[in-house]
Amino acid sequence: MSDLRIAGANLPKPIEAPEIHGIGQGSEPGAGNFLGSLKEAIGHINEAQTGASQAVDALVTGQSTNIHQTMVAMQQADVSFQLMMQVRNKLVTAYEEIQRMQI
Repeated sequence: MSDLRIAGANLPKPIEAPEIHGIGQGSEPGAGNFLGSLKEAIGHINEAQTGASQAVDALVTGQSTNIHQTMVAMQQADVSFQLMMQVRNKLVTAYEEIQRMQI
């Protein structure tokens, strides 16, 4: 018998899985690193809280008389903290939902 293969058939190429890096590794510069993004966001929030605290201390000790700037710094720190708490709540809710999924 002869060979029954069809020559030149265009078979679809298999889909290649992308390389998955572990959380927090970020070997590529500028990679979308979730853990790194969270750490950076928490760092910015910490800086806002520290700046607001320093502004209040300066106002109370008389080093600064600009109450407007102090109030703005306090509000920025408060809003950024509230945002962080809402993001945390959404992440916890998503985690709990994933835990309830049936496999």
